[in-house]
Amino acid sequence: MSESPGPDGHVKPFVFESRGAKALHFSICEVQSRMRVDDPNALDLEYTRTMMGFLLFVPNPRRIGMVGLGGGSLAKFCHHHLPEASIEVVEINPHVLALRDEFAIPPDGERFQVVLGDGARFVRQHSAAFDVLMIDGFDWEGMPDVLARQRFYDDCAEALQPGGMLVVNLHLGDERHDALVDRLRRSFDGAVLVVVDADKSNSIVFASKGPTLATYRPGIVRLPQGLAREAATQLLGAFSQVTTALRDRKR
Repeated sequence: MSESPGPDGHVKPFVFESRGAKALHFSICEVQSRMRVDDPNALDLEYTRTMMGFLLFVPNPRRIGMVGLGGGSLAKFCHHHLPEASIEVVEINPHVLALRDEFAIPPDGERFQVVLGDGARFVRQHSAAFDVLMIDGFDWEGMPDVLARQRFYDDCAEALQPGGMLVVNLHLGDERHDALVDRLRRSFDGAVLVVVDADKSNSIVFASKGPTLATYRPGIVRLPQGLAREAATQLLGAFSQVTTALRDRKR
């Protein structure tokens, strides 16, 4: 089963329910997002846990921007476990936004907002700098070209606070993968770490504005202070993956 764009240019996703979980799909072949019904705030997919590895480098973010809502896994996790952070999410597909309640995404409030809009424009026209930017924007064809251009990554670097971190989810099967990593290196003066997730389908790229990656000491994994045990338990494996990749990078 596969969908085609409607008159508005966007594919209408569908929800597949299995025992104990709900998944968001554009086609039956690929899962865009998955939620455990008994724990809606948990990160059920490996790559989302890896993306949260930014907490090793930016443990107390005050402003987080996200491009791509999907089923809201990352947005919900950050909202639930990082109470001091203000979170802004932009989603271009109105049909994805319409499933907000289906995936238990919190309502907009003082520190949480989801808007319909273009992710590249959202980053370029930011009103204040982010501590963390997370890019997980895909449609039925993969990552849109507008989120893969050198200008976009340059804009991401510009939109970050000094010491801030960009986190990008890439598909290893994308023929542009190596070119995209090279563009990220150019935008961030080489301060880039690539972490391949356990199922070898995604790579997560961490790019720092400034020397954050270069100065981090990847010894024993230290959990960020203030992170609840519930969250730390979910992320410990991902933190270990990130620190291993950083050790390998420094050799």
